[in-house]
Amino acid sequence: MSAGELAHPLDLASPRLSVEKPVVRYDRQGDRPDAERLAAAMARFAQDFGRDASLYLESCIHCGHCADACHFYIATEDPRYTPIHKLAPFKRAYERESGPFAWLYRALNVGHVSVEALEDWQELVYDACTMCGRCTLACPMGIDIASLVGLARRGMFEAGLVPHELWAVAERAEREGSPLGATPKVLADRLEWLADEYEVTMHVDEPQADVLVTFSSIEIMKYPQSLAATARILNHTGHSWTVSTHGYEATNFGMLSGNVQWQRHMTMKLIDAAIACNAKTVILPECGHAYTALRWQGANWLGRPLPFRVLHISEFLAENVASGRLRVRSVEGKSVTFHDPCQVSRRGGATEAPRAVLAALGVELRETADSGSLNFCCGGGGGVIANHRADALRYKAFEIKMRQMDATGAATPVTSCANCRQTFDDGGAHFEWDKRMASLLELVADNLAQA
Repeated sequence: MSAGELAHPLDLASPRLSVEKPVVRYDRQGDRPDAERLAAAMARFAQDFGRDASLYLESCIHCGHCADACHFYIATEDPRYTPIHKLAPFKRAYERESGPFAWLYRALNVGHVSVEALEDWQELVYDACTMCGRCTLACPMGIDIASLVGLARRGMFEAGLVPHELWAVAERAEREGSPLGATPKVLADRLEWLADEYEVTMHVDEPQADVLVTFSSIEIMKYPQSLAATARILNHTGHSWTVSTHGYEATNFGMLSGNVQWQRHMTMKLIDAAIACNAKTVILPECGHAYTALRWQGANWLGRPLPFRVLHISEFLAENVASGRLRVRSVEGKSVTFHDPCQVSRRGGATEAPRAVLAALGVELRETADSGSLNFCCGGGGGVIANHRADALRYKAFEIKMRQMDATGAATPVTSCANCRQTFDDGGAHFEWDKRMASLLELVADNLAQA
């Protein structure tokens, strides 16, 4: 395969890689009557009113701390974007159906949720929330608002009330195995081309391997150099590894859209592929929500503890730097600032790993005013970057991060999430920013020490 054959109908040169902006929006799926949509939403909500959700919904003291933590509220000062307010219909459904005074709500015939309310709510849970968890961290009552938004999206999906583009990529992922068309054949073509272009050995569908490598569709279709970087690093460390064409797509738009069946299907592909090759470790790519989907929720779908370790690529890099298996040369004199992917750092706990890698590289790390678990989201997570109607709001939120990074004076911003990278590319193009987000993975691959 020649380099020219890397071209794809999607524009790889564009700072944004997602579903095209629809000429006519269809933010309702199917043609069911409103009564059926509402019944489907309420039934799904009821399934998720478990102990934890009930405790959270009863615990809010309306203090406002979550608003002061939310990038969408801070950027707009619009009270609609207060995180706990985004759960209003979900909470009304709980109060009427499962709360301690549900009998009274029903007797008085109050607390109804309408399809009109759900449609109005759609923007709040899909466009104005990345489920980044900063509000959760700020809540003095320990309410996991981000997880409640995820539960609320499940009812919205059952009602057929998902934003046009997000539904389209989630449906495509279920139908083709990838939200951006990175089918097994496309992946195989990419890997063949990259092996030639970068003169790196690729391991594909090995029957036995200690490490199973996964990728995100954004990497495959927009940042294919990340695939080559992964191979170079694994070959350098001497690990027995493989990519499986039966389970490689780490992005999980089933989770982001709210379809639990699709979420499980995408997760089980990775689990089955790892079990098939007897992998001891599964490496997740530079993708935040992929980490949440497999590392923290995968065992739930399998029904037992995962029979392998799950590491984000930054954790794998840090672990191998510490053991001496990954050797890098110093790039002293380079100043960087690091953007923590919310789902990897704040929600996942892997905050120190990338900093250990940057320290090994010898760069000067200049932290933003809010970093680590307190970092501000880039504004594009949770599927928000897929929704074109959210663009104006997302750009306002992105300015917070852009200003903080500029304030550090660092020459290069670095992250370990391709979705964040895409959001920075898109936001940077919009604001004509003079910086370009770099990949931690690629930075390491470009500075491997000679044996």
